[in-house]
Amino acid sequence: MYFQQFYLTCLSHASYMLGSEGVAAMVDPQRDVSLYVDEAAAQGLKIEYIIETHLHADFVSGHRELAERTGAKIYLGARAGATFPHVDARDGDEIRFGRVVLRFLETPGHTIESVSVAVTDLDRRETPYAVLTGDTLFIGDVGRPDLSPDLTPQQLAGMLFDSLHRKLLPLGDDVEVYPAHGAGSLCGKQMRPERQSTIGKERALNYALRPASKDEFVRLLTAELPERPGYFALDAEINRSGAPALTEMKPIPELTAEQIPPGAIVLDTRPSPQFFAGHIPGAVHIALAGQYASFAATILGLEKHIVLVAEDEEHLQESRLRLARVGIERVIGSLKGGMPQWTGPVAEIHQVSAEDLRREMADIQIVDVRREAEFADGHIEGAKLMPLHKLESLISTLDHDRPIAVHCKGGYRSAIGCSLIQRAGYENVMNVIGGFDAWRACGLPESKSAAVPTPSHSASSGVPSEAIPGASGV
Repeated sequence: MYFQQFYLTCLSHASYMLGSEGVAAMVDPQRDVSLYVDEAAAQGLKIEYIIETHLHADFVSGHRELAERTGAKIYLGARAGATFPHVDARDGDEIRFGRVVLRFLETPGHTIESVSVAVTDLDRRETPYAVLTGDTLFIGDVGRPDLSPDLTPQQLAGMLFDSLHRKLLPLGDDVEVYPAHGAGSLCGKQMRPERQSTIGKERALNYALRPASKDEFVRLLTAELPERPGYFALDAEINRSGAPALTEMKPIPELTAEQIPPGAIVLDTRPSPQFFAGHIPGAVHIALAGQYASFAATILGLEKHIVLVAEDEEHLQESRLRLARVGIERVIGSLKGGMPQWTGPVAEIHQVSAEDLRREMADIQIVDVRREAEFADGHIEGAKLMPLHKLESLISTLDHDRPIAVHCKGGYRSAIGCSLIQRAGYENVMNVIGGFDAWRACGLPESKSAAVPTPSHSASSGVPSEAIPGASGV
């Protein structure tokens, strides 16, 4: 049997191709599907089946385009209410091709329609050797139970307990586990960095599998739910009807300074040092690195008209693709010629080192845009906790007459935060070089007092942390 995991780092998303005797099935495809078509052709396979383990909320799936390009049938949990042509998958249903048997297990809890897929390779043995768990069981975690408009998190968590203990754990400790997401995803809280595990390893190491009773499990899972990003519900609805093919997207018009329409968001995706050195006043900055698209969807939503500023044509197209992967499609233009051709006024953001901030901090407002749990683990005395996903609602509490220094863990989120504060009309905004990591590395004093809760603070941010490839502590 052919088996391949495709891992999209920027969304911490895993999809899978399984093949045997010229036939293939594709599970949880990403928005841009050409890589699957090319891989199937290279392996001498024809994609005849497409399986969605659930209606994904954190990205837009390519199931509709892939079906149109290959003629494959789409299988989805029967309770999804999908409006595109598909086959309702119910508990015990099977797909057989070559020497492969795929058996559907209804595993509600993350969503009501969630399914897992038990994989049998008849050349290995007569029973399943692996299970594709979607967002039901992760490596080190389980799916968040708060994505239903009709059921409470407690109700979904109860269903999730039953799915884990009645459907997945009984498969056996040696059965391999392949989830739809890895560490960094907003669909779980404590995922480990591995991309594959076993039922036995999860039984031993996964915190969510330790509670012996359903009541204990429900309390554990719903006690500190991360805030759900607003775009999740919209992406789920896009996936319920099936997104249009990326080939239907029109070329991005090039706009001069005079042609940028009022009300459009100028999104500057260049590296942060370039943005700090000079940018269009009022531009939002999200560097094209790490989980760029998740940050963009969380902060900007899916409905705003966007004008992109990029380093070059290659980065412009990459930016647009990554935005489309999360459902942001209202890109109405790009800055013609990039910043070198900009003829209007230019804004800057200064940077400050941890040591200089320490010396000058008596006169500076310090804004910490990390998550509350990060803040509690250690922060600069006197810093104001303004988690990035809540920043815009808290900016008005800042003093216009005093300088503002913004920091996060390592610098990615604070660069975004600086742009949002400056956009709100604050002129003297600085970015702390290296963030709190640099402060701590310099041995500067830190406090571990808990954050003072406000109506805009949540137990855990619904926005990714640094999320840059290779970074630790994501």
